[in-house]
Amino acid sequence: MEPETLLRDMFAAAVAAAQPDKRVPLFLPEPPNGGRTLVIGAGKASAAMAKAFEDHWPGDLTGLVVTRYGYNVPCRRIETVEAAHPVPDAAGEAAARRMLEMVRGLNEEDLVVCLISGGGSALLSAPAPGLTLADKQAVNRELLRCGATIHEMNCLRKHLSAVKGGRLAAAAAPARVVNLLISDVPGDDPAVIASGPTVPDPTTFADARSIVAKYGIRLPDAVRAVLDAGADETPKPDDPAFKRVETHLIALPQASLEAAAEVARAAGVTPVILGDALEGEARDLGAEHAELARATAAGKGPGKPPCVLLSGGETTVTIRGDGGRGGRNTEYLLSMAVTLDEAAAIHAIACDTDGVDGSEDNAGAVIGPDSLTRARDAGLDARALLDANDAYGFFQGVGDLVECGPTRTNVNDFRAVLVLS
Repeated sequence: MEPETLLRDMFAAAVAAAQPDKRVPLFLPEPPNGGRTLVIGAGKASAAMAKAFEDHWPGDLTGLVVTRYGYNVPCRRIETVEAAHPVPDAAGEAAARRMLEMVRGLNEEDLVVCLISGGGSALLSAPAPGLTLADKQAVNRELLRCGATIHEMNCLRKHLSAVKGGRLAAAAAPARVVNLLISDVPGDDPAVIASGPTVPDPTTFADARSIVAKYGIRLPDAVRAVLDAGADETPKPDDPAFKRVETHLIALPQASLEAAAEVARAAGVTPVILGDALEGEARDLGAEHAELARATAAGKGPGKPPCVLLSGGETTVTIRGDGGRGGRNTEYLLSMAVTLDEAAAIHAIACDTDGVDGSEDNAGAVIGPDSLTRARDAGLDARALLDANDAYGFFQGVGDLVECGPTRTNVNDFRAVLVLS
């Protein structure tokens, strides 16, 4: 099998293992005894999760979920709407406010099923009192540039929201709430996935202020005033609002890595899973994995060739260039290619399992031993493009983008480094 074909097949297996139509039916809750069933949700997978849920639900239901533009899946009984990601828009704000109204006034006999996946934080964009959508948009843009981790980003977002950080569950009390979550965060913490709208929040306003200071984040005056006042803390684990909340993680990054590992084994390649929660600067991890691949090829690594080094997680990109295009997966790969410097028999893929790396139209890209040679032939300077955060320009120029369209799931990034000899 051609190396690139094997890499793409492993990515496809990782995505398939996290598809809502496979995972949601395994976690259906007990129907309510006489009460209503209300389905709400947010994220890149939420519409597909809603379709899977209503297809297998034995009783009546109503609901509303919000997903990213282009990720919709029409449902018969659950309303699905689209909104912007990663910078929120008015459609996401309106959907979040509608959900708040829908869960208010429920009683103990009612059931709320909350379908949450990655991307839900931007899609549920109702600002906290005293803030506007423009304030939240400004903060999101700053967060996307500064290199903060997803845990840090979502801590700040929770303290600027009317719904995140457990506030949506508090509004639904005393109804029973069942959370079905697809994890896209390192560590699979429900409080971090989509900023945890229906689970307790252990973080504080003080934590949020320290993140702002750590990265020198520029804030609108109204946002700084809300953070400094700290007047409306998010509900904590001991809050009685969570007494009737149960949470199920229905799809995890580790399971997707294991599905990819099975594809490798079938091809006669030994899989080595480095971990499902790798973080750090994308370019730094790319260089680190390049050196690990070199060591593996020399017989000094974690596996014996032919082998594949698999990993997941979510890296960050600190924007240094001006006008560059790309995302964390392409930046990881471009840094790896530069570090490998045309080393023989090493190939790699890095893709976001949601189908979009950053803000472009690709999931990620692939590299091989000839990547830099072909780039030079095309008049591309790999190092200069890396310095400009323009990995997309590099891979578009050499024709090595992976373009699969929206996958309607999201278990974070998938990386595979294939060492053949």
